[in-house]
Amino acid sequence: MSRPEGDLTGKRVVITGAAGGLGAPLAELLRAKGAHVTGIDRAQCPACDDAVALDLSDDAAVARFAETLAANPPDILVNVAGVMSFGLHEEQSAEQLALCYKVNLIVPAQLSRVAAGAMRARGTGQIVNIGSVLGAIPYPWFAAYSSSKAGLAALSQGLRRELSGSGVTVTHISPRAAKTAFNNARVNRFLEITGMKADKPDWVAARIASAILARRDTVSIGAMERIYAALNALAPRLIDLGLAPQIRRARAEFC
Repeated sequence: MSRPEGDLTGKRVVITGAAGGLGAPLAELLRAKGAHVTGIDRAQCPACDDAVALDLSDDAAVARFAETLAANPPDILVNVAGVMSFGLHEEQSAEQLALCYKVNLIVPAQLSRVAAGAMRARGTGQIVNIGSVLGAIPYPWFAAYSSSKAGLAALSQGLRRELSGSGVTVTHISPRAAKTAFNNARVNRFLEITGMKADKPDWVAARIASAILARRDTVSIGAMERIYAALNALAPRLIDLGLAPQIRRARAEFC
């Protein structure tokens, strides 16, 4: 696994989703740079120094954890945890939609809120939100996921502007798909028939760690994805036309 340059000796890092396919290698990389990493997850986090068992869908548990975070803020908060909602939007249950928006957007907003205040008072800190290229290029069959990640990008940008000059950095990173258990069989099939690229998780984690160490504002992984995201913002109809062949292939299988 490649390791970015930098030093986090003595820094305390909190990572949500630390037991996952991206969270675990990221925890290892940050620990290798000297950080003390606390993992937040429902599962065990062997890559971390210590862990807090937490179900991010549990409002009361998240509220209690937020109080703990406000009282003892880390130097770096990394919101990695996410939920994938795949399929026709009309077929998503109300519970599926609520979970997607809660874990992908509301929980990062809640944790960022308490961390931001404490970090501002201290005069230093970093909040890192892991989005998705699908937040900038919304795809069919990913409507809820794409919109939740678009909201996370807007949250990050607004918070970055609020905290400008405070000593607190807000970093937003948009990876492409990664080859992790986050993708179920249907998502993997969608990636296959549409030709979408999926990166190795260690490589993605190294890019995230590099952005954290460099205190970058915004990072989008993938040269072509950056171009498509810009085109989607300026001329979405062009992206509609470009995606049409992929959508036809996907409809033949998923509709």
